[in-house]
Amino acid sequence: MFRKLKPWISAFRLRTLPLSVSGIILGTSFAFYNGKFSYWVLGLAILTTVALQILSNLANDYGDSANGADNDDRVGPMRAVQSGDITPEEMMEAIKFNVVLVIMFTVCLIWAAFGPTNFLFLLLFLFLGGLAMYAALNYTMGESPYGYRALGDVFVFVFFGLVSTIGSYVLYRHTVDHLVILPAISLGLLSVGVLNLNNMRDIKSDENSGKITLAVKLGLSKAKKYHFLLVGGAMLMAVLFCVFYYVSYFNLLFLIAFLPFTIHLLKIKAAKQPSDFDSQLKVLALSTFLFSILLGIGYIL
Repeated sequence: MFRKLKPWISAFRLRTLPLSVSGIILGTSFAFYNGKFSYWVLGLAILTTVALQILSNLANDYGDSANGADNDDRVGPMRAVQSGDITPEEMMEAIKFNVVLVIMFTVCLIWAAFGPTNFLFLLLFLFLGGLAMYAALNYTMGESPYGYRALGDVFVFVFFGLVSTIGSYVLYRHTVDHLVILPAISLGLLSVGVLNLNNMRDIKSDENSGKITLAVKLGLSKAKKYHFLLVGGAMLMAVLFCVFYYVSYFNLLFLIAFLPFTIHLLKIKAAKQPSDFDSQLKVLALSTFLFSILLGIGYIL
């Protein structure tokens, strides 16, 4: 039983989880700032988001192996199916099990947030939950995975930024508020930055296997410039948000995260080898997580 525990934990890719809950942190913080909070909603939102992220990670492991993107040229951590530690059949069973978990957590979350009296919101969030599950499964799986058609950036921006942040706010407040739009855009851009790092690292192996990411289309030089636009744009959106919604000095706490962002961009400017990009994945993901905490706390204090 425990022989495969380590490969399964590796397949879950736990280092991706802090980034996945960053939008929940932001949406919850601004809802709390406006007088609404629920431990049930927070707990179920985190469980749903983590389950979705793990589902995406398992589906990517299965899909990239099936499509040949996981090969000897790839620089990142060895995938579970690629290594042979987990068979494709076992991975598919885990994916099916995770789909059930996602559905269960999503239904519980929507009911805890809206109850029986907000039928339109119930339908809307059931639809969004279905879309999120589709996005998690079809990035690399299916007959025409969108991750192989340079559409991953769009989906990450929408779901990790807009849906995660604005959606979690609506779970508490039952209304859309302009307050969370700029933070959602900022987080979305940073999340796309993490994906772009991954794609720059794998640019050669992806191109050889026919996985056409935006980085493959742009080429390494332009992909680097695109990365600067993503991280720099996120920082600009955060500054504009602070200017428009400034309340106290605590609102400036998020500026602390600009230091690791700046160091990160300098590292990317100098990066040449795939390993240079791989080493920055955790840096940007954790810096984004820190950014979301500081921006949210800055409006709670």
